[in-house]
Amino acid sequence: MTADGLSVVVLLREVLDPRPPVRLAGGGVMVREPGPRRLVNPADLEALEEGLVLAGERGARVTAAAVGPGRCLDDGLRLALAMGAHRAVRVDGPGLWEGDAAARARALARVVEILSPSIVLAGARLLDRGDEPAPALAAAGLGLPCCAPVVSIRVADGQVTATRKADRGAREVVSLPLPCVLLIEGGAREPRYPDMDGVLGALGAPVETWGLPELGLPERAVGEYAALLRPERLVHPRPDPTPVPTPDPEAPAFERIRALLSGGIRARAGRVHEGTPEEVAEGLLRILEEEGLLQGASS
Repeated sequence: MTADGLSVVVLLREVLDPRPPVRLAGGGVMVREPGPRRLVNPADLEALEEGLVLAGERGARVTAAAVGPGRCLDDGLRLALAMGAHRAVRVDGPGLWEGDAAARARALARVVEILSPSIVLAGARLLDRGDEPAPALAAAGLGLPCCAPVVSIRVADGQVTATRKADRGAREVVSLPLPCVLLIEGGAREPRYPDMDGVLGALGAPVETWGLPELGLPERAVGEYAALLRPERLVHPRPDPTPVPTPDPEAPAFERIRALLSGGIRARAGRVHEGTPEEVAEGLLRILEEEGLLQGASS
């Protein structure tokens, strides 16, 4: 515990690198990684840098918490320790991080409850999926103030003064009481490179592993059991869509736009039945029988 009791938890999450796999060609040899690469979310590393700055300025104790499975997160925790984090925790379990954002937020809120930090830092966006509402939902569930996207922070007199991005490139200064959750905007601060002593020390440093027993949560309180959004039946796309020819340049503008926006689906020609109500009803019944929708029905 620091002199002023300031503690910081930084969330590290695994993402897929959207860049193409590595290809190195030379001397007739080509090396290619199988599939997309996995890496720690860059915005989370910038959030870690914000926490390490607070450790240097205010003596805060920084805990890196990786939320999810994968060897990449173990490497990310080792990197956090090499950069200067004081503690590393990886939370994993069968189906723990499956389900929707509400289910992930419930488990994440429990992690924050156990660690009881003064400030929770995480990246405002994920590199491969964009916005991730789980940290904000966890803050709402715990009743903690949350601010995003934050470009700089300052801690003084038991509160955080955060500068966040506003509309049209403006900046807004917000004051939040401790404890709070801050989601750091990507590109706000460049993460530091660890030195050799830090790297060698991180190789033998302990990394705590938590599961459902450590969280004190039953299996039905997390994962797909706790999800609010249930997966629905998948529908295959329409096969062999009708090609859309280039619209006639001599046609009116609205007709050209309608042809381009049709998506290759042409309206089906319907049949108009005229006559008395009895004749129309008999015609509809006959059509339903022909389509096999009225088994055994008689006109």
